[in-house]
Amino acid sequence: MVWVGMICGGLFGLGLAVSGMVNPAKVLAFLDVMGDWDPSLALVMIGALVPSALAFKWIPVHAFRPLMDKKFHLPSPGKIDRPLIAGAVMFGVGWGLVGLCPGPAIAGLAYGHSESFIFFAAMAAGIALSRLLDAKSERSPATETG
Repeated sequence: MVWVGMICGGLFGLGLAVSGMVNPAKVLAFLDVMGDWDPSLALVMIGALVPSALAFKWIPVHAFRPLMDKKFHLPSPGKIDRPLIAGAVMFGVGWGLVGLCPGPAIAGLAYGHSESFIFFAAMAAGIALSRLLDAKSERSPATETG
């Protein structure tokens, strides 16, 4: 089963590399809609979004067992809360500042891009800090105001 994940990850990384999403300059040119805009990455996003959206609509209707698991693990609709908004804002700001998001940054490590190494180190530190703060908040008793 691990080999399936390795193959899927390899294909994902290859797709990011071929599309140019591992190139921060190309991503920043895509995000610069008021300047020298490069719309080519929109095709990459549409190419990923369309089959994903169709699969999410099709799978629940045609509920059958996946080949390598007991069930499909689909997200359920939930509430929009502060952690979700904060995460989306941090993702967007980070992507806009440096032109990388986690997938392309990891794929960029294979190319030896210095930006990818710096981004990856900062991302790992942020993940570690988030886990530390989550663990700390779970241990401390909740304070009530009111």
